[in-house]
Parts: sequence; C-alpha cells; structure tokens
Amino acid sequence: MNIDSKSNYDWCAIGLGSNLGDRLAILTGAIERLKMRPQIELLAVSSWYRTAPIGPPQPDYLNGCATIETSLTPLELLNVLQSIEAEFGRVRQEVWGARTLDLDLLLCGDWIIDSPTLQVPHPYICDRAFVLVPLAQIAPDIIEPKSGESIANLSKKLECTGVKLIEN
Repeated sequence: MNIDSKSNYDWCAIGLGSNLGDRLAILTGAIERLKMRPQIELLAVSSWYRTAPIGPPQPDYLNGCATIETSLTPLELLNVLQSIEAEFGRVRQEVWGARTLDLDLLLCGDWIIDSPTLQVPHPYICDRAFVLVPLAQIAPDIIEPKSGESIANLSKKLECTGVKLIEN
C-alpha cells in the first residue's frame, strides 16, 4: 500500500509514551489533541503502564495505546502525530533517548508499508511488551499483518512482568 493512498476510513493503532515532565498530563494531553482533530475518531485508550526504558540511562516511561479511525493517509497521520509531539516539546536528539512524548503509528488496518519515511506495522511491535500489553487490553483480536497473529497471542509470547499497570 502506498503511504499517500487514501482509503475511505481506516482503523489505526497508536503507541504513546513519555518519560520526561508530568508524564501523565502529557499523555492525557496528547489524547485530547487527537480527539480535537476532525479527521480522527478516538475509539479506545488503554490504561497507562510504567515500564523501564530501552537505551541509555533515563527515567521510567509511562506507556499506553489508543485506537482510532481516520480519513487521513498513513503519511498524513504520521505528520499529525509528529506535530502533536512537537507541541509537547519533543526534541529528537538520540535514538531511544528520553522524551516528553513519543507517538508511534503501530498499525494501519492490514496495511504493510515499508518506506524510508514510514514503516507499518511498527518494526518493533512484536518485540515490545510495553506496546503489546496495552494494545492487547483494547484490541486483543486485531491481527498483526506481518506475523498473522493476534495482538493477544503476540503479547503472551513476551516477558511482560516489567509492564506495571498504574492507578490513574
């Protein structure tokens, strides 16, 4: 599927993470920004989970997932996500470094996109408990198109004890 292709209305999954500043306020603010976009209908938001970071030493993350329907192309949606990140002070300095807000386009229906600008499904979706645990909470039966497996099954294959549910 071409990243500029527009279909009628597409289901997508977004991963959210923050480990700088008031993490919970930033994440809930990002959800509010998504809800304000006329081309995006928020379907579900997972609980928030505390997870250890991957990469250089840094504070723990709060992570969650959201599902949406959108009339945006995948590339347009990526641009919206990056603009929301910028609103919350996201600065891209180092790979896997600390950040105020990280919004990842995890899935767009059953599309498989592999371009220099965008990869869908997210290239690490099947390896990251901090993505699969919250996504399984809100979309357990969705099929990850490269593996052909449900999100629930993929989450069962990972060590998930480091993904701790927080009280909101």
